[in-house]
Amino acid sequence: MENLINDGAFLVDVRSAAEFAEGHVKGSVNIPVDQVQSQLAKFKDKKHIVVFCRSGMRSSQAKSTLERNGFTNVTNGGTWQSVNSFINK
Repeated sequence: MENLINDGAFLVDVRSAAEFAEGHVKGSVNIPVDQVQSQLAKFKDKKHIVVFCRSGMRSSQAKSTLERNGFTNVTNGGTWQSVNSFINK
């Protein structure tokens, strides 16, 4: 996953706006999991997409939603802290 992040992956935090406000990965965008379906245009033309949340459950749902809509370049990054650890290297 580190190579994807270093290669400029689209980093999407699928937690709620309130959770995102409490702390998030630098450079990530917040698209809560329940809004992924209605925000598909934001994912178009991205080389790679990394989705993540608090525990990995919501990001798994987001990955499934994106894949059902034809996206094949999605990685479940798990927790936001895990993704964040690669940013700060």
